[in-house]
Amino acid sequence: MPSLLGPFVRCGFSATLLVLGLVFAGFTCTGSEHATATLPASFSDLLPHFLVEPEDEFIVKNKPVTLTCRSTPATQIYFKCNGEWVHQDDHLIERTVDPATALPIMQVQIDITRQQVEKIFGLDEYWCQCVAWSTTGTQKSQKAYIRIAYLRKNFEEEPQGKEVALDQEVLLRCHPPEGVPQAEVEWQRNEDVINPASDPNFFITADYNLVIKKARLADTGNYTCVAKNIVARRKSTCATVLVYVDGGWSEWSKWSACGADCSMWRSRECTQPSPGPGGKDCQGLDLQSLNCTSEQCPQTVSGAEDVALYVGMVAVALCLTLLLIVVVLVYRRKKEDLDSDVADSSILTTGFQPMGIKPSKPENSHLLTIQPDLTTTTTSYQGTLRARHDGTGKFSMTNGPLLDPLPNGSHTLHNGKLNSDPADFVSRLSTQSYFKTLPRDVANTSYGTFNFLGGRLTIPSTGISLLIPPEAIPRGKIYEIYLTVQRKEDLRLPLAGCQTLLSPVVSCGPPGVVLSRPVILSMDHCSDACLDNWAVRLKKQNYEGTWEDVLLMGEELVSEPYYCQLEAETCRLFSEQLGTLALVGESLHMGAAKRLRLVLFSDAYCSTLEYNIRVYCMDDTQDIFKEVMQMERQLGGRLIDEPHVLLFKDSYHNLRLSIHDMPQAHWRSKLLAGYQEIPFYHIWNGSQRYLHCTFTLERLSLSTCELTCQLCVWQVEGEGQSFSLDFNIAKDTRAVDSEFLLMDSNATALAGPSAFQIPYLIRQKICSSLDAPCPNGADWRMLAQRLKLERHMSFFASKASPTSVILDLWEAQHFHTGNINQLATVMADIGKQEAMIFLVSDGEC
Repeated sequence: MPSLLGPFVRCGFSATLLVLGLVFAGFTCTGSEHATATLPASFSDLLPHFLVEPEDEFIVKNKPVTLTCRSTPATQIYFKCNGEWVHQDDHLIERTVDPATALPIMQVQIDITRQQVEKIFGLDEYWCQCVAWSTTGTQKSQKAYIRIAYLRKNFEEEPQGKEVALDQEVLLRCHPPEGVPQAEVEWQRNEDVINPASDPNFFITADYNLVIKKARLADTGNYTCVAKNIVARRKSTCATVLVYVDGGWSEWSKWSACGADCSMWRSRECTQPSPGPGGKDCQGLDLQSLNCTSEQCPQTVSGAEDVALYVGMVAVALCLTLLLIVVVLVYRRKKEDLDSDVADSSILTTGFQPMGIKPSKPENSHLLTIQPDLTTTTTSYQGTLRARHDGTGKFSMTNGPLLDPLPNGSHTLHNGKLNSDPADFVSRLSTQSYFKTLPRDVANTSYGTFNFLGGRLTIPSTGISLLIPPEAIPRGKIYEIYLTVQRKEDLRLPLAGCQTLLSPVVSCGPPGVVLSRPVILSMDHCSDACLDNWAVRLKKQNYEGTWEDVLLMGEELVSEPYYCQLEAETCRLFSEQLGTLALVGESLHMGAAKRLRLVLFSDAYCSTLEYNIRVYCMDDTQDIFKEVMQMERQLGGRLIDEPHVLLFKDSYHNLRLSIHDMPQAHWRSKLLAGYQEIPFYHIWNGSQRYLHCTFTLERLSLSTCELTCQLCVWQVEGEGQSFSLDFNIAKDTRAVDSEFLLMDSNATALAGPSAFQIPYLIRQKICSSLDAPCPNGADWRMLAQRLKLERHMSFFASKASPTSVILDLWEAQHFHTGNINQLATVMADIGKQEAMIFLVSDGEC
């Protein structure tokens, strides 16, 4: 039992009476007191019992907690914490009398501070217990546990965005941050709290996951998991759920009447439902035909007229057969002549149109526009092409076409634009066993039929193109070649550690075709283009579907089938093999940065008080920008400012977004926190293609249309960008595909000389002039220096015709913006006059 000795009371009796515990009725003492009292004789045989027992408490920040204990009847009452008695001076005591029973009531309180709890933190839980005495015995209260409250910042598992079909079940996972007391969880959609009681289509599981039982179009939005306890409130990153609708075919229409050709038709449309944003088009036929029976056929020829008709048909058939034989013979003869002699100026100069920009030295502007010499034979490269690697996994090649023949049974080489139906090509291509996994995305696929004259494939508004130089396809062969860009969700690249995807995933093929020289694949990348910060690798998908490294940038070997030039925003890949390729970067230190393109959209029309601004944070490549623009067009969105570029460093710091400086009298933000945050890894690993956050604003009146604000996007302890917005939400109807989406007006496929700026014959003469080394350096080496390509000298030197490879690269770089007169000026700067450039002999070198 604790000592009863303590501070003396200041009253009219001696301390001896206090020690004896005597209390006289009607006497009141003032001053310091302790937990000792004397019971009247009538209650001396009662054990104390507790009216109030101490409860569990949580210390929030540095605020102490108070424990309370009340007992009756009691002569003494004290607290014991973690097995040790609390000092008497730390007790606050209050005595009262129960008016109903006249029993004395004693109450005691103590304060517990954070420092007291932290002294044993990690060793044991801090607890306190109240002990009360009477003349009969003692009683102990329940233990009260005191814990320091906290809530970690990072969620153990955050929800991930998804694209789901209509009526599909959606599961969004969430594991809240660790905390004491355990955090409560709620879900929000576009900043509004989800209440499963009012919307039974939502269900929150016992482990805090959100289930959307059947996805509806209205369920498209940004979902956030919110965790809170008495200390703090945390929000996960936004998970975008996009509900799409696959198209369905309507019922077949009734058969049409039997036509003059004895056939009838019926059709159906992809309208039940129409494909929604992100949904697939309908599969199958939308038009069917059927031969009519003889009774239904309107033709009524009979008797002698039938005989005359049949005789005439036979005669026509014989004439057509003879004509077809003649055409085939003529075609073969001309084809042989074309393959054996490419100096025909009508072929070699087709599509050559000098540009209107004058060179810096006008006296040499005609160097590349000379008339071809039709009396000479074709010039050819000196030496032989180096041996090619022939892998066992390649397709077997024949002298005929690689793929199935076109519907009319022949291949036609177009010297110009190729206008065949892309959907027909993709449909035929997908029947090949290897190509069944290719996406049937006609909008992002280009194809053409090519022979030894070469050509070019382009996917509009993506920065992706494939240059097929002359002589890359062996003579006598005709290939159908395709180029397509894959979506990231279609092909998952195995990324580890600090690796990140830097380019689109591009497929060109068919794989396994035999090429005599490398083609050039051009595509955007989003790195800072500083090779000191990166280890950039080219990855290729093999036939088994696994990815393998085929090139490490900066350590290229000229003997390998791949070589890469990394420009500020574009990668030029020389490849002797077709396939599925992508650039992957691994940061060497925290200074490595990716370029992010920040794009702002809002609703084109707003009839409610709420107004949404969507901020997309995407890799700075044209293909993703094009997809976002197309998606926003379908959603009815509009651009509200020019895109900005942000350098996002490998610093493990998150990206934050906030909105400021709105006129408070007219607008307010529904964002509860000061900013939204996107975790570092969501951006760095590129798992979500359309990563964005939505700011929901509310205008206080429908008549308010003017919106001014500042929207800031920055990486913690890194670079930032801000948008100054000032526009009228009712009048500003800027189209979503305005000048920021520069639609490519050029043909997606060009075959033959029209695909190149330098005519074939002139190209041959340049190569024959510059390939041979000259002692004064006036050869291909000086051409490479003038075009700032000296870093690739070893690669050019390994080729049978270095000049032709340099010209291939110039064509790939300057197809849209190049001026052939500027190239003529470069040729003049090398130091040769016009005659010397094309007619120089070995002796004159």
